Amino acid sequence: MNLRKLSLMLCVTASPAMAQLADQEGVSGEIAITAGFASSTSNFNTEGSDTISSNTQAPTSEDSFLAFPLGSITYTFGDALNQQVYTGTSRQDVATGIVVLEVGYRYQFESRMVMDFAILPTIMSSETWENPYLVNQSRTKTDESGNAFRFQLKNIAGSNFSLDSAFATKEIDTDKVIDELKRDANTIYLKGQYRQPLSRTMLVMPSIIYQSSSAEGKANSYDQYGVEVSVFKLMQRHQIVLTAGYAQRQYESTNPIYNKTRENNKLSLFAAYEYKNIMDWKDWSLVAFAGYGTEQSNITFYDNSEYIISTGLNYKF
Repeated sequence: MNLRKLSLMLCVTASPAMAQLADQEGVSGEIAITAGFASSTSNFNTEGSDTISSNTQAPTSEDSFLAFPLGSITYTFGDALNQQVYTGTSRQDVATGIVVLEVGYRYQFESRMVMDFAILPTIMSSETWENPYLVNQSRTKTDESGNAFRFQLKNIAGSNFSLDSAFATKEIDTDKVIDELKRDANTIYLKGQYRQPLSRTMLVMPSIIYQSSSAEGKANSYDQYGVEVSVFKLMQRHQIVLTAGYAQRQYESTNPIYNKTRENNKLSLFAAYEYKNIMDWKDWSLVAFAGYGTEQSNITFYDNSEYIISTGLNYKF
Protein backbone atom coordinates (compact mmCIF):
# COMPACT_ATOMS: atom_id res chain seq x y z
CA MET A 1 0.00 0.00 0.00
CA ASN A 2 1.20 3.47 -0.82
CA LEU A 3 -0.31 5.92 1.66
CA ARG A 4 0.74 8.78 -0.58
CA LYS A 5 -1.86 9.20 -3.36
CA LEU A 6 -1.10 12.39 -5.20
CA SER A 7 -4.34 12.39 -7.15
CA LEU A 8 -6.20 12.74 -3.83
CA MET A 9 -3.98 15.40 -2.27
CA LEU A 10 -6.04 17.99 -0.44
CA CYS A 11 -4.51 20.50 1.87
CA VAL A 12 -4.88 22.20 5.19
CA THR A 13 -1.54 23.14 6.71
CA ALA A 14 -0.72 21.96 10.17
CA SER A 15 0.90 22.64 13.47
CA PRO A 16 3.11 19.55 13.82
CA ALA A 17 2.98 19.20 17.59
CA MET A 18 0.57 20.00 20.38
CA ALA A 19 0.74 20.13 24.19
CA GLN A 20 -2.65 18.41 24.54
CA LEU A 21 -5.14 16.85 22.20
CA ALA A 22 -7.62 19.77 22.37
CA ASP A 23 -8.32 22.97 24.26
CA GLN A 24 -11.70 21.83 25.55
CA GLU A 25 -13.95 18.81 25.82
CA GLY A 26 -16.50 18.04 23.14
CA VAL A 27 -16.86 18.23 19.40
CA SER A 28 -14.51 20.18 17.15
CA GLY A 29 -13.51 19.99 13.53
CA GLU A 30 -13.04 21.77 10.23
CA ILE A 31 -14.17 21.69 6.63
CA ALA A 32 -12.46 22.94 3.49
CA ILE A 33 -13.89 23.46 0.03
CA THR A 34 -11.23 23.50 -2.67
CA ALA A 35 -10.98 23.44 -6.44
CA GLY A 36 -8.08 22.89 -8.77
CA PHE A 37 -6.47 21.12 -11.69
CA ALA A 38 -4.84 17.69 -11.86
CA SER A 39 -2.97 15.71 -14.48
CA SER A 40 -2.12 12.01 -14.46
CA THR A 41 0.21 10.11 -16.81
CA SER A 42 -0.09 6.34 -16.53
CA ASN A 43 -0.88 3.24 -18.59
CA PHE A 44 -3.00 2.06 -15.63
CA ASN A 45 -5.27 5.13 -15.52
CA THR A 46 -8.83 3.90 -16.15
CA GLU A 47 -9.90 7.46 -17.04
CA GLY A 48 -7.67 7.26 -20.11
CA SER A 49 -8.00 5.26 -23.32
CA ASP A 50 -9.19 1.69 -22.93
CA THR A 51 -7.09 0.57 -25.92
CA ILE A 52 -3.31 0.51 -26.30
CA SER A 53 -1.30 -0.45 -29.37
CA SER A 54 1.70 -1.86 -27.48
CA ASN A 55 2.54 -3.00 -23.96
CA THR A 56 5.90 -1.26 -24.30
CA GLN A 57 4.48 2.19 -25.04
CA ALA A 58 5.05 5.26 -22.92
CA PRO A 59 2.01 6.35 -20.87
CA THR A 60 -0.43 9.02 -22.00
CA SER A 61 -1.66 12.00 -19.99
CA GLU A 62 -5.17 12.75 -18.72
CA ASP A 63 -6.15 16.18 -17.34
CA SER A 64 -9.09 17.08 -15.12
CA PHE A 65 -10.58 19.90 -13.07
CA LEU A 66 -11.44 19.07 -9.48
CA ALA A 67 -13.80 20.46 -6.86
CA PHE A 68 -13.90 18.65 -3.55
CA PRO A 69 -14.54 19.00 0.19
CA LEU A 70 -12.12 18.01 2.93
CA GLY A 71 -13.03 17.77 6.57
CA SER A 72 -12.60 16.16 9.94
CA ILE A 73 -14.60 15.93 13.14
CA THR A 74 -13.26 15.02 16.57
CA TYR A 75 -14.77 14.35 19.97
CA THR A 76 -12.35 14.96 22.89
CA PHE A 77 -12.96 13.57 26.36
CA GLY A 78 -11.22 12.42 29.56
CA ASP A 79 -10.24 14.25 32.75
CA ALA A 80 -7.00 15.47 31.12
CA LEU A 81 -8.54 15.90 27.64
CA ASN A 82 -6.31 13.03 26.61
CA GLN A 83 -8.69 10.87 24.57
CA GLN A 84 -10.28 11.39 21.18
CA VAL A 85 -12.42 9.59 18.66
CA TYR A 86 -12.34 11.06 15.18
CA THR A 87 -13.11 10.68 11.52
CA GLY A 88 -11.59 12.56 8.60
CA THR A 89 -8.03 13.43 7.69
CA SER A 90 -5.10 14.46 9.87
CA ARG A 91 -3.90 18.06 9.51
CA GLN A 92 -0.26 17.00 9.65
CA ASP A 93 -0.86 14.30 7.03
CA VAL A 94 -2.48 16.58 4.49
CA ALA A 95 0.12 19.29 5.06
CA THR A 96 2.79 16.85 3.86
CA GLY A 97 0.78 15.43 0.97
CA ILE A 98 -0.71 12.30 2.57
CA VAL A 99 -4.48 12.12 2.42
CA VAL A 100 -6.39 9.19 3.85
CA LEU A 101 -9.89 9.09 5.32
CA GLU A 102 -9.60 7.62 8.81
CA VAL A 103 -11.93 6.52 11.59
CA GLY A 104 -9.95 6.14 14.77
CA TYR A 105 -9.11 6.59 18.44
CA ARG A 106 -6.13 8.29 20.04
CA TYR A 107 -4.87 8.42 23.63
CA GLN A 108 -2.26 10.78 25.07
CA PHE A 109 -0.07 9.66 27.98
CA GLU A 110 1.39 11.92 30.69
CA SER A 111 4.73 11.85 28.85
CA ARG A 112 2.98 13.52 25.83
CA MET A 113 3.26 10.30 23.82
CA VAL A 114 0.15 9.71 21.70
CA MET A 115 -1.07 6.26 20.68
CA ASP A 116 -3.31 6.35 17.60
CA PHE A 117 -5.22 3.49 15.95
CA ALA A 118 -7.35 3.95 12.85
CA ILE A 119 -9.24 2.11 10.13
CA LEU A 120 -8.86 3.48 6.60
CA PRO A 121 -12.14 2.52 4.90
CA THR A 122 -11.59 3.94 1.40
CA ILE A 123 -7.87 4.00 0.60
CA MET A 124 -7.89 0.59 -1.13
CA SER A 125 -11.05 1.27 -3.15
CA SER A 126 -10.50 2.16 -6.80
CA GLU A 127 -10.74 0.85 -10.35
CA THR A 128 -8.09 -0.81 -12.50
CA TRP A 129 -7.90 -2.79 -15.73
CA GLU A 130 -8.69 -6.51 -15.71
CA ASN A 131 -5.68 -6.94 -18.03
CA PRO A 132 -3.60 -3.75 -18.34
CA TYR A 133 -1.33 -5.37 -20.95
CA LEU A 134 -4.04 -6.26 -23.49
CA VAL A 135 -3.07 -4.89 -26.91
CA ASN A 136 -5.32 -3.64 -29.76
CA GLN A 137 -8.49 -4.58 -27.86
CA SER A 138 -10.71 -2.67 -25.47
CA ARG A 139 -9.56 -3.22 -21.89
CA THR A 140 -12.27 -3.81 -19.28
CA LYS A 141 -12.41 -2.10 -15.90
CA THR A 142 -12.63 -4.00 -12.63
CA ASP A 143 -12.87 -3.00 -8.96
CA GLU A 144 -9.91 -2.94 -6.60
CA SER A 145 -10.79 -3.27 -2.91
CA GLY A 146 -9.30 -4.22 0.44
CA ASN A 147 -8.85 -3.23 4.07
CA ALA A 148 -6.28 -0.97 5.69
CA PHE A 149 -5.34 -0.35 9.31
CA ARG A 150 -2.98 2.27 10.74
CA PHE A 151 -1.12 2.47 14.08
CA GLN A 152 0.92 5.49 15.17
CA LEU A 153 3.07 6.41 18.16
CA LYS A 154 3.83 10.14 18.35
CA ASN A 155 6.38 11.73 20.70
CA ILE A 156 7.58 8.29 21.82
CA ALA A 157 8.38 8.33 25.56
CA GLY A 158 8.11 12.12 25.44
CA SER A 159 10.78 12.46 22.76
CA ASN A 160 10.66 14.00 19.30
CA PHE A 161 10.57 10.58 17.62
CA SER A 162 7.39 9.18 16.04
CA LEU A 163 6.47 5.93 14.30
CA ASP A 164 3.76 5.51 11.66
CA SER A 165 2.78 2.01 10.54
CA ALA A 166 0.04 0.46 8.41
CA PHE A 167 -1.12 -2.89 7.12
CA ALA A 168 -3.33 -3.33 4.06
CA THR A 169 -4.85 -6.04 1.91
CA LYS A 170 -5.67 -5.59 -1.78
CA GLU A 171 -7.98 -7.68 -3.94
CA ILE A 172 -8.67 -7.36 -7.66
CA ASP A 173 -12.20 -8.53 -8.46
CA THR A 174 -11.31 -9.87 -11.94
CA ASP A 175 -7.57 -10.23 -12.46
CA LYS A 176 -6.99 -11.49 -16.01
CA VAL A 177 -3.20 -11.49 -16.02
CA ILE A 178 -0.73 -14.38 -15.95
CA ASP A 179 -0.02 -15.94 -12.57
CA GLU A 180 3.36 -14.25 -12.11
CA LEU A 181 1.65 -10.84 -12.38
CA LYS A 182 -1.38 -11.45 -10.12
CA ARG A 183 -2.03 -8.32 -8.03
CA ASP A 184 -3.82 -9.48 -4.86
CA ALA A 185 -1.42 -8.48 -2.07
CA ASN A 186 -0.70 -7.83 1.60
CA THR A 187 1.38 -4.73 2.30
CA ILE A 188 3.11 -3.22 5.33
CA TYR A 189 4.26 0.39 5.70
CA LEU A 190 6.68 1.77 8.32
CA LYS A 191 7.79 5.38 8.75
CA GLY A 192 10.15 6.65 11.43
CA GLN A 193 10.22 10.41 11.91
CA TYR A 194 12.11 12.94 14.04
CA ARG A 195 10.94 16.49 14.80
CA GLN A 196 13.76 19.05 15.08
CA PRO A 197 12.88 22.68 15.92
CA LEU A 198 15.18 25.22 14.24
CA SER A 199 13.58 28.27 15.86
CA ARG A 200 10.32 29.29 17.52
CA THR A 201 8.69 29.55 14.09
CA MET A 202 10.44 26.86 12.06
CA LEU A 203 11.11 23.14 12.31
CA VAL A 204 12.29 20.29 10.11
CA MET A 205 11.00 16.70 10.13
CA PRO A 206 13.19 14.06 8.40
CA SER A 207 11.79 10.55 7.91
CA ILE A 208 12.91 7.08 6.87
CA ILE A 209 10.28 4.91 5.17
CA TYR A 210 10.07 1.18 4.45
CA GLN A 211 7.30 -0.51 2.49
CA SER A 212 6.93 -4.17 1.57
CA SER A 213 4.25 -5.86 -0.53
CA SER A 214 3.73 -9.61 -0.82
CA ALA A 215 1.61 -10.18 -3.92
CA GLU A 216 0.09 -13.37 -5.29
CA GLY A 217 2.29 -12.85 -8.36
CA LYS A 218 5.96 -12.74 -7.38
CA ALA A 219 6.76 -10.22 -10.14
CA ASN A 220 4.47 -7.75 -8.32
CA SER A 221 6.01 -8.33 -4.87
CA TYR A 222 8.51 -5.68 -3.78
CA ASP A 223 10.52 -3.95 -1.07
CA GLN A 224 10.78 -0.17 -1.05
CA TYR A 225 13.14 2.11 0.88
CA GLY A 226 12.70 5.86 1.01
CA VAL A 227 13.56 9.12 2.73
CA GLU A 228 11.50 12.27 3.22
CA VAL A 229 11.98 15.70 4.75
CA SER A 230 9.36 18.32 5.64
CA VAL A 231 10.01 21.93 6.64
CA PHE A 232 7.35 23.89 8.57
CA LYS A 233 7.52 27.71 8.70
CA LEU A 234 5.19 30.11 10.55
CA MET A 235 5.10 33.83 9.71
CA GLN A 236 2.31 35.57 11.66
CA ARG A 237 -0.87 34.56 9.79
CA HIS A 238 1.08 32.61 7.16
CA GLN A 239 1.98 28.92 7.40
CA ILE A 240 4.09 27.11 4.80
CA VAL A 241 5.01 23.43 4.60
CA LEU A 242 7.46 22.05 2.03
CA THR A 243 7.98 18.30 1.62
CA ALA A 244 10.32 16.30 -0.61
CA GLY A 245 10.64 12.52 -0.81
CA TYR A 246 12.64 9.91 -2.70
CA ALA A 247 12.26 6.12 -2.78
CA GLN A 248 13.66 3.08 -4.58
CA ARG A 249 11.51 0.01 -5.19
CA GLN A 250 12.97 -3.42 -6.04
CA TYR A 251 10.67 -6.20 -7.26
CA GLU A 252 11.13 -9.82 -6.26
CA SER A 253 11.27 -11.73 -9.56
CA THR A 254 11.47 -11.40 -13.33
CA ASN A 255 8.49 -9.93 -15.15
CA PRO A 256 7.71 -12.56 -17.82
CA ILE A 257 6.29 -10.04 -20.32
CA TYR A 258 9.46 -7.95 -20.41
CA ASN A 259 11.99 -10.60 -19.32
CA LYS A 260 13.52 -8.36 -16.66
CA THR A 261 13.06 -7.61 -12.97
CA ARG A 262 11.31 -4.32 -12.42
CA GLU A 263 13.05 -1.47 -10.58
CA ASN A 264 11.43 1.90 -9.84
CA ASN A 265 12.69 5.27 -8.59
CA LYS A 266 10.13 7.65 -7.08
CA LEU A 267 10.34 11.39 -6.46
CA SER A 268 7.66 13.53 -4.79
CA LEU A 269 7.45 17.26 -4.08
CA PHE A 270 4.66 19.00 -2.17
CA ALA A 271 4.01 22.55 -1.01
CA ALA A 272 1.15 23.67 1.25
CA TYR A 273 0.14 27.16 2.31
CA GLU A 274 -2.42 28.61 4.73
CA TYR A 275 -3.36 32.23 5.46
CA LYS A 276 -5.33 32.42 8.73
CA ASN A 277 -8.23 34.73 9.60
CA ILE A 278 -8.68 35.79 5.99
CA MET A 279 -10.27 39.27 5.75
CA ASP A 280 -10.31 39.17 9.58
CA TRP A 281 -12.92 36.39 9.53
CA LYS A 282 -12.21 34.42 12.67
CA ASP A 283 -11.73 30.67 12.08
CA TRP A 284 -11.64 31.12 8.27
CA SER A 285 -8.45 30.64 6.28
CA LEU A 286 -7.26 30.54 2.70
CA VAL A 287 -5.53 27.28 1.75
CA ALA A 288 -3.53 26.38 -1.34
CA PHE A 289 -1.23 23.59 -2.39
CA ALA A 290 0.74 22.11 -5.25
CA GLY A 291 2.08 18.58 -5.59
CA TYR A 292 4.13 16.62 -8.09
CA GLY A 293 5.11 12.95 -8.13
CA THR A 294 6.95 10.87 -10.69
CA GLU A 295 7.93 7.21 -10.84
CA GLN A 296 10.53 6.08 -13.37
CA SER A 297 10.97 2.38 -14.10
CA ASN A 298 13.48 0.31 -16.04
CA ILE A 299 10.35 -0.92 -17.88
CA THR A 300 8.84 2.08 -19.71
CA PHE A 301 5.28 0.78 -19.52
CA TYR A 302 5.29 1.36 -15.73
CA ASP A 303 6.46 5.01 -15.85
CA ASN A 304 3.92 7.36 -14.31
CA SER A 305 3.58 10.90 -12.99
CA GLU A 306 0.95 13.15 -11.44
CA TYR A 307 0.62 16.78 -10.48
CA ILE A 308 -2.09 18.85 -8.85
CA ILE A 309 -2.64 22.48 -7.90
CA SER A 310 -5.58 23.80 -5.91
CA THR A 311 -6.87 26.52 -3.65
CA GLY A 312 -9.87 26.97 -1.37
CA LEU A 313 -11.34 28.10 1.94
CA ASN A 314 -11.18 26.31 5.28
CA TYR A 315 -13.48 26.82 8.28
CA LYS A 316 -12.50 25.58 11.74
CA PHE A 317 -15.11 25.02 14.47
